[in-house]
Amino acid sequence: MTLAPLDWAVLLAYLAVVLLIGFWFARRNTSTEEYFVGGRRFRGWVIGLSLVGTSISSITFLAYPADAFKTGWLRYLPNLALPLALVMAARVFLPFFRRGNMTSAYEFLELRFGPSVRVYGAVAFIVAQLVRLAMILWLLSLLILQLVEVSPTTAIIAAGLFVGLYTVVGGIDAVIWTDVLQTLVLLLGGLLCVWVVVEALPGGLGQVFREAGAAGKFALSEWRDGEPQPVRWGLSLSEKTATMMLFIGLTNWLTEYSSNQNTVQRYCASRSTREARRGLWVYLFTALPVWAFYMLLGTALWVFFQHHPDPVAEAVLAGTAKAETIVPWFITEYLPAGVAGLVVAAALAAAMSSLDSSINSVATVAIVDLYRRHLRTGLDDRHYLRSARWVATAVTVLMIVGALWLNGADTHTLQDTSTILVSLFGGGMLGLYLLGFLSRRGDARAAWWGIVATLLFTSWTVLTNEGMLPATLSAPFDLYYTGLIGNLVMFVVGYGAALYWPRRAR
Repeated sequence: MTLAPLDWAVLLAYLAVVLLIGFWFARRNTSTEEYFVGGRRFRGWVIGLSLVGTSISSITFLAYPADAFKTGWLRYLPNLALPLALVMAARVFLPFFRRGNMTSAYEFLELRFGPSVRVYGAVAFIVAQLVRLAMILWLLSLLILQLVEVSPTTAIIAAGLFVGLYTVVGGIDAVIWTDVLQTLVLLLGGLLCVWVVVEALPGGLGQVFREAGAAGKFALSEWRDGEPQPVRWGLSLSEKTATMMLFIGLTNWLTEYSSNQNTVQRYCASRSTREARRGLWVYLFTALPVWAFYMLLGTALWVFFQHHPDPVAEAVLAGTAKAETIVPWFITEYLPAGVAGLVVAAALAAAMSSLDSSINSVATVAIVDLYRRHLRTGLDDRHYLRSARWVATAVTVLMIVGALWLNGADTHTLQDTSTILVSLFGGGMLGLYLLGFLSRRGDARAAWWGIVATLLFTSWTVLTNEGMLPATLSAPFDLYYTGLIGNLVMFVVGYGAALYWPRRAR
């Protein structure tokens, strides 16, 4: 509500460019091959930057600084497992998807286990993405509420419809190129935020490191009652240790690069295997510094508000206001005219670059793995293209409904919540893919034994999370480990079943 006319001009110009990109690429979308994988012609640097945009969402722009502002740097630790995961993906997963000239990540499951397992993989992905979409759109609405005097419902609906519009009409071409633009705007916006904070402190950046370091704000710690509780190294399922956080990170990143359609679709859209690999390295050397940078922004804001007392900052630290409001509040109240508009555009970019990718990926999976494969086979490609647009529209509607529900939910910091939700809805997918990649034993029967065991395990953790079980039956481990343990359950049970049911000849 305090943006200057220059800020609004910058912001509206950015939104207009994004919309124009969507309609520009709409002309190319005459086939599903173009709509889903862009004709398989993208360079590695484009793929890499689009992956950055997809993964660096509102959870990065708003929730990472919020977490660092309120606590410490513990939740950055899982990101350090990314290099190992990317090496494995580049050598094992990526070449397979490229050789098969695939469009969907779940085509592999049918080749290895059969059509029923492919359906499971597709449905698990769609459910997880719908949760993610709702969360990111809700975070975006928090920023919009700082800018204009509208209701949360209006903010959520307007933002959701805008993103849905250019994604539905533009397909993967629009998604990838807007993601590249949004990544660049995102980087510039974060740099401007830190620059304003540093300029406002007499001691500059050195003051941030001195004061935050002395207060334990850089520590790998849990925070309770405003005080850091150091996290030890070691193996444990009952507490968050640094070692276990790295294992969580490795599990999440391997899942992302072996079975997540958002990523596999980028493999398939690349011009060659070499370009796809190059995209992974561009992503690695861009994303890791950017995540650290946004954690640093939250820490710098904590130092800033120690010297510039503010009721909103105090409410966040006291737990009476949501931590994710701190960055939007800083943008609208403390940034100079022009700069604020660009940073707001960066915040919008953070959300839109993730939303558009997920909408397109869900539409791709729904058509390729479910509708065209099982429900309406052998029809004209134009029919499937029209159907893909209708599915993308339906996903947009579900995203908006989910964000409206989340707006009334009671959450801790969203980084915390997102980690738990990803674990709960991950469906043991990494364990399933590793069973397929690393072993020739077993078929659909073995895979389904693993799936059922994982679903039972996941249901148990959900009931524990909701407090619906007596203490003697509750999960005796931190829910952060749900995804890690779930993948182990999937692999061990599936492999064990494969020993009893040899793979059938097809």
